[in-house]
This record gives sequence, structure tokens and C-alpha cells, in this order.
Amino acid sequence: MKRNHTHFLCVLTLSLTFILSLFYQNNLFAQQEASYTLSGKIRDAANGEELIGATVLVEKIPGTGAVANEYGFYSLTLPTEKYRIIVSYIGFENQIFEIDLTKNITLNIEMSEASNLKEVVVTSKKDADANITEVQMSTQVLEVEQVKKLPALLGEVDVMRTLTLLPGVQSAGEGTGGIFVRGGSNDQNLILLDDAPVYNASHLLGFFSVFNGDAIKSVKLYKGGIPAQYGGRLSSIIDIRMKNGNNKKFTSSGGIGTVSSRLTVEAPINEKSSFILSGRRTYADQFLRFAKDTSLRENKLYFYDFNAKANYEISDKDRIYLSGYFGRDVFKFGENFGLNWGNATATFRWNHIFNQKLFLNTTAVYSNFNYGFEIDDETRNFTWDSGITDYSVKLDFDYFINPKNTMTFGMENTYHHFNPAEIKPKNESSIFNEFVLSDKFALENAFYLANEQQINHFLTLQYGLRLSMFQNLGKTDEYQYADGQPKIDANITDTLSYDNLEPYSFYAGLEPRLALNFKLNDVSAIKLSYNRTRQYLQTVSTNTASLPFDRWIPTNKYIDPQISDQIALGYFRNFANNKWEASIEGYYKNMQNQIDVKDGADLLLNDNIEEALAAGKAWSYGLEFYLKKNYGKTTGWVSYTLSTTQRQIEEINLGNAYSPRYNQPHNLAVVVAHQFSPRVTLAGNFIFTSGAAVSFPVGRYKAGNDVIDYFQAGKRNDSRLPDYHRADISLTIDGKHRKNWKGSWNFSIYNFYNRKNAFSISFREKEDENGDGTGEYEAVKTTLFGIIPSITYNFKFSFDKK
Repeated sequence: MKRNHTHFLCVLTLSLTFILSLFYQNNLFAQQEASYTLSGKIRDAANGEELIGATVLVEKIPGTGAVANEYGFYSLTLPTEKYRIIVSYIGFENQIFEIDLTKNITLNIEMSEASNLKEVVVTSKKDADANITEVQMSTQVLEVEQVKKLPALLGEVDVMRTLTLLPGVQSAGEGTGGIFVRGGSNDQNLILLDDAPVYNASHLLGFFSVFNGDAIKSVKLYKGGIPAQYGGRLSSIIDIRMKNGNNKKFTSSGGIGTVSSRLTVEAPINEKSSFILSGRRTYADQFLRFAKDTSLRENKLYFYDFNAKANYEISDKDRIYLSGYFGRDVFKFGENFGLNWGNATATFRWNHIFNQKLFLNTTAVYSNFNYGFEIDDETRNFTWDSGITDYSVKLDFDYFINPKNTMTFGMENTYHHFNPAEIKPKNESSIFNEFVLSDKFALENAFYLANEQQINHFLTLQYGLRLSMFQNLGKTDEYQYADGQPKIDANITDTLSYDNLEPYSFYAGLEPRLALNFKLNDVSAIKLSYNRTRQYLQTVSTNTASLPFDRWIPTNKYIDPQISDQIALGYFRNFANNKWEASIEGYYKNMQNQIDVKDGADLLLNDNIEEALAAGKAWSYGLEFYLKKNYGKTTGWVSYTLSTTQRQIEEINLGNAYSPRYNQPHNLAVVVAHQFSPRVTLAGNFIFTSGAAVSFPVGRYKAGNDVIDYFQAGKRNDSRLPDYHRADISLTIDGKHRKNWKGSWNFSIYNFYNRKNAFSISFREKEDENGDGTGEYEAVKTTLFGIIPSITYNFKFSFDKK
């Protein structure tokens, strides 16, 4: 929708009404009886890390309590009285406090891990029913320590690959980056590392992700019912948070693997601050130096990444954090061709507690993704650079009104700089001239307001509203096309030039969010959610997988923002005192203004990118089944998704609906880990998915000396690759625990029954004994991986700062 002041009046009216009603409830609650607030922070006693989601419960008032936010802060307002307070967190020993609430009390809590399996079981029972009690649905939380026990490709723990073992999440296949959530494309996932967007989350063209498990504290996936504080993408939010750094003692951890090694160091700086440094590098290229083929010795193939974070507690009410990530991939083939790409992010955070009820997190973010390659072959030489850069500022408020209402509100402002391509000759002898595509600039803003309200013991609501806005800015040029005519060069009537920061195209829209939890009883619940999301930037690519060459483009006067409406309904049930949890969710997602690339379109060197694109609609629906065993010697889960995704664009496939490549109706994952003893764990997983949707040629013809495939019109992606399936297994053996040293061996086998899964299928002409063509053609399957064993030695060293 174009500029419309009605949006602002509507939001202002709704916001004021919303806030006044909440303050009225707060005053009513306060007037009923004198009340005070218990608040504070909950942290891990071993390292000082905040325990996100720790619960503070009032023993004699069922259903009354508080949950620690992303920074460990909790707030609970109650009438004046004596209370028995129980603080719990999965895997930690409960803390019990007797509180005489005759005034506002600040209670900071440090919790210790349960010392044996029996304690873990008891503690888990208190928190393992979060899937029943919490209003949020379509959400998955990964436990990083559990991920480290799972089989890993070439010994590298990968949180992104683990996400594809969950319901509703699919991979593009082996050797490809990106994930696909509930029928959305890869660029419709917002991946955040300490609130900084990561535009390409893959190393080595998708073999690994950019996230080093040793530096990660938590991973949370939202695939539906997305809270109002998040926006900018249609399909999912992947919120990844780095560790703060151990503020109790010096620790060092790492691993030495088959193709890579890593090292992490964290320690206190003083009593109020700490830091963490974490690095990782592959070294397969080092072995090329010893290759018999001398032409291979100069090749390079590696990636590296580095995480750093520090924090300082200014006072009881103020704490600042500074974190950063830098990673890069480098490919070099001899002296003639090189390719590199990488991400760089920086995040500054300031937590401020205004009072016992109001918490503010202020965030400033820098994010950059760029790629480049160079060719140096005598006179055919040039360099190519491309990328996208973001600068953002966010304000996020948590207002703990009373035990039945928690309000969140805030704003976000992001300045985008798109650099499509800059091509320069390497020297004067080059046959190429300098060529630069026009840079694009834009400003994206959002305001949000939401509340989580417990109506009664059975019903909890979460409702909110987000207003997002997008403004294109100069300095740039935009082409003007003849009205009512196709967007082609022949129909360009004018070129409009805009000065620095001059606005020229504006979009805005409301994004309502709603979630409902109706508890049937203490072990089962029905949940419902609806959300509208808007997306103002996207990639254009002829590839399904996320590749570093994907070009990010903004919404403009010819490319409308993408809009998605999703509704989901689920039934959740726990068994055996929360030892088992099960759920079934159904969803339907309708997506507007979905773009696809016209056949034969040029993307990389096209300054009129709108000419290469066509827009239409898409829809997806499915059922997701999930069964998980939470604790005991054997743990794991089974997930199965039955779904379909379709696109329909008038200028593509004769206007007929078609499947995107990632439309895989069946997706099954089985994950099991068994602890034979405190030192030995065996884990495995099995994956089955339908083959990717593809188009196969129905014939061939010759044009001169060239043989060209012929595809039937109106039958885009009407065939499939063979079904994909694979099993992996790993064995982890912990060494004897010494005073300051802990080591373990991990033995993994990827694809242990050596399944030859198809990466692609092509067709070639058969040859006779003399190597001449026979006129008959055969299908050729390309596979990437057979069986891959790996060994990794992991270690952890520590000593007290004393």
C-alpha cells in the first residue's frame, strides 16, 4: 500500500486505547490490594550466563509466576503477603525462597546444574510442560549441548543443519545452503546473531553453517505465531544468541577434527565484566600442498570465522554488551580464478532497568555481507565485488504490568545499502571496461506493541500490532516505463535521478499478530495463532539453494513488498509426567507479490532488474507431527511433515500453478541419543524426504553445432529427483574428568549405509566403442557424498580466577 496517513491515525488510536486499557488493569489490580514487586536477574552460578526462560512460580497460587526474558530479568507483582517462591530451569536444581513482600524487593538468583541424573529428572518435570503452559506455538528451541552429541558432517557441529530435523523445516539438499520453512523460500528467513541479520549463513557453498557451536548460547526458531517484536521476513525468525563470556573463571574449549579445528577462550576481566573469543578454521587446503599433481598445490579451499563478545555491568540497573562476528570463505584455483565471500556483524547493547517493572534493551547493529571473485587470464582479467550493508537501531521495552499482563513495545530503524555489482579490470591490458550497477539505498522502520494476557487458568492470549514502513532513497537512478506496457528496455521513456537521501517510493502496512492457548487440563492444550508479515527486500536467483552470488534487491516502485498471512492450529499433549511430549499442528499460508525469474533472464549484469522478474501469488499448507522424549538415558524426537507449496505467476509456466523446487511433500526425521554410561553416548539420525521438484527435458534439437534441451511449456517442475534418505551415527566417549581438564572423543559416520542421493540428473548422448554418438540419450545422476567418517577430539580447560 502506498503512502497513506490513515495508517498512522489507526495505529495511534489503537496504541493509545491499548495502553490505556492496560494501565487501567494495572491500577485496578493495585487498588484491589496493596501490592509490591519482586524482581531481579537469574543466572548460571557456574559462568554467569543469563538463564533465558527460567520460571519464578508462587507455590500457593497455581498459574501465577514470571518468566525471565532474553537477558535473565524477571518481575512479579503480588499483594502484600508472605510467599514461598520456587525458581526452576531445565537441568538445574530448584531454588526456593521465603519472601515477605511488604516492599519492593530485588532478588538476583544464581542457579546450579543438577549434580546427577536423578536431580535432572526431578528438575525437568517442573519445566518440561512449557509446551502446554506457554502461549507460543510453532516454535522450536535447540539445546546446543544436545546438538553437539548428534552426528556431524566432517565433525563440524551445525545448528542450521539440526534445524532441518524439526517439523516444517526443509533443506535444499546436500552441498547447498539455506533452509525452507513452511513453504517459504530461503530469503524469507530472518537469521539473527545477537540481533544482527546474517544474509548468508553458509560456509563452503552450504556444507557448513557460519555458526560456531562453542560460541552459541541459544537458538530459537519461530515458524508461526511470530511475536510483534519481529518482522521483515515472511516465513521464520531464527534468533541466535552468543555466550557472554564466563565471569566466574577462565575457561578454554575447542576441538581438533578431520578438516577443521576451533578454539574458544572466555574469562572474567574483573568482577563486573567478562569476555569470550572463539575462532575456527578448516585446513583441507593445507594438504593440497603435498599433492602429487603440482597444479593442485596452489589451490585454496577453506573458511574461517571469529566470534568476540564482552560485557560490563555498570550498575545494578545498567549493563552493556559488545559483540562481533567475522567470517570468510576463500576459493582459489591456480592463479587464474578466485572467489571469496563472508559476513561481518557488530552489535552494541545497553540493558537498562527503569524500575521493578520496566526493562529496556537498546541495540545498535552493523551487518555486512559481500562477495567477490577475480579472473586473471592474460587479457581476460577483472575483479567483481557485490554486497549489502545494514545499520540499525532498536528499542525494546518489557513492561511487567502484573502477573496476568506483560507488555512489550518498541521500534526499529534500519538503513540498507545495496551494492549489486562493481566490475573493474585488474590492469590496463584487460579487454574488460569498468562497469558499475547503480547502488540502491532504503530506510526500513517499524513500531510494535503487544501484550500477553492470562485471562484465567485455562486461557492465555498474546496479541499485538506492528506497523512497518519502507522508503527508497537516493542517490540513484530509476527508469520510467511507458504506462501499461511491458517493462523492457524498448519501453523506457525517462530516467529519474534522485539526490542523496532523497525519498521517492514509500510503502507501509499493519501486521496484526495473535496467539491463543486454551489449556484443556494440566497435560494438554489447544493453540491457535495468526500473523501477517511483510518483507521489503529479497534475493533474485535462478538457484534454489542459498549461494553467495544471490543478489539482494529492495522493494521499489515496480516491485511490491511481499505479504504473508498464516494461520495455525495445534494440539499439544504431554505423557508420563512430562517425560514425553507430542504435538500436531496444521497451518495454511497465503503469500502475495511473490517474485520469480523469467526464463532466460540476466540477473548479474542487469541494472533494470525489474525487467527480469515476474510477480504472482503462492500458498502452502501442511500438517506437522512431533514426538519428543525429554529425559532419561534415551532421548530424542521424531518429526514428520506432510505439506504442499504452489506458486502461480501469470508470466511463468503459461500462468499455471507450479511447484518450487523445495516443494517436498514428505519429510521425516528420527533422532535418538542413548547414554550407556556417564561417559559414553551413542546417537543417530535418519532422514527421508521426497525428491526435489525439477523440470526434465522432453526432447532435444540442434541449432548449428549446439544441442539444446527442449522443455514442455506449462510443465515447470512437474518431475522429481529420486527420494532422499540418509542415516548418520556418532559415538561420544568422555575422558576421565580431571580437576581442570575435560576431554572427549567423537566418532561420526555421515551416510553410514552409503546412500547415493541425487544432487542432480542430466542427460547425455550415448557413445559407441569408438566414442561417437549413437543418437540415444541416457540419464546421468550426480551425487556428492557417499559414506564419510570423521573423528574429533574436544576439550575444555578451566581454572578459577582466584
